[in-house]
Amino acid sequence: MSYSVSLQRRLQQLKQAQADLPAVLSRVAKDATQRAVEATTEATPPTNGNIRGTNTRTGALKQAWQRDSQIMPAVFGNGVITELRNNQQYAAYVDQGHRMDRHFVPGLYINEESGMLEYDPGAKVGLVVGTRTKYVKGKFMTDKGKRAYEETVLKELDKEIRGLMG
Repeated sequence: MSYSVSLQRRLQQLKQAQADLPAVLSRVAKDATQRAVEATTEATPPTNGNIRGTNTRTGALKQAWQRDSQIMPAVFGNGVITELRNNQQYAAYVDQGHRMDRHFVPGLYINEESGMLEYDPGAKVGLVVGTRTKYVKGKFMTDKGKRAYEETVLKELDKEIRGLMG
């Protein structure tokens, strides 16, 4: 086969790849975002039987990643947008960590039957918290999700490029 024939064939492959690019990017973004949601969910409390923390025991924080994230890609011009989100009010505190100043929390109490800390916004009780712990370390769940996203994008795009060149 001559050089000009193989060059022509390669040009045709590149034109076809350019036409397929929006669909490829959408598929890769969707897969990568789904993997980011999975990785973030795995890192979100409660994990491995650890149920410490008033707001993390219910699993609502963990479930919100799948519900609130935009996994299906939205295409705008040459861009593809997906979002890793958690709309729980306290998600950023668990993710990034937070200071614990001594303060009164209305509705927070120790259940006498279970000995567990519970919260009832309508209860006429409350506790002063933040006396022993000055700082609560973050879990950095979103960082784990971002890493999973980047790894998946690189792996999937490598596969696409190998398929194009093969």
